[in-house]
Amino acid sequence: MTFLTAKDINYFYPDGDTKRYVLSDVSATFEKGKFYTILGESGSGKTTLLALLAALDTPESGEVLIEEQTIGSIGQERYRRNKVGIIFQSYNLIRYMTALENVLVAMSITDNELPSDHKEIAYNLLDYLGITKERADRTVTKLSGGEQQRVAIARALATNVDLILADEPTGNLNEEMETELIDIFKKLAHEHNKCVIVVTHSSAIAAQSDVSYRLYKGKLTLNDE
Repeated sequence: MTFLTAKDINYFYPDGDTKRYVLSDVSATFEKGKFYTILGESGSGKTTLLALLAALDTPESGEVLIEEQTIGSIGQERYRRNKVGIIFQSYNLIRYMTALENVLVAMSITDNELPSDHKEIAYNLLDYLGITKERADRTVTKLSGGEQQRVAIARALATNVDLILADEPTGNLNEEMETELIDIFKKLAHEHNKCVIVVTHSSAIAAQSDVSYRLYKGKLTLNDE
């Protein structure tokens, strides 16, 4: 069953008297329980598309729907707070806080129903992702890049959302950490019924997803490679 829909999305920048299209009539559907990749070279528009799916920006025309509701009808801020978990390439963690505190901040701003003991849930979530209690109590600047990325994933999951979006999440990781991270995304989709969408330039990562799209010259197609 379709969970998320991008419908006839157009996005462009003014360039003198013309329009430079980054995305042109982009349409796609996504389901829960599947791991998706959007493959594209640098500058292909894949991060722009992710930003539109995350309600960090708005299309010039077209719409994004989640469970048949448009982002506009939900409200961008409410959508970001309650519907989607975003994992940034640069982590975007609060650097002076501990790993635990970063997760707790996310839990404090959602309207979604969560268990009352936020701290216990946060510790358990971090532990599930390989961050021990001892490391969870460290400021994030004292963690490795791979550990910080895991904290970013925990923060995205902490608000009890079904949509996880990740922007080049393996870009700062070595091959071993990359493999572990992709395994986490697969598990989130297949065992926890999340809709996981990762934008990447890596064909190797795309090959491991359930469904892969390719973005080229503003057009989105199924990746058959």
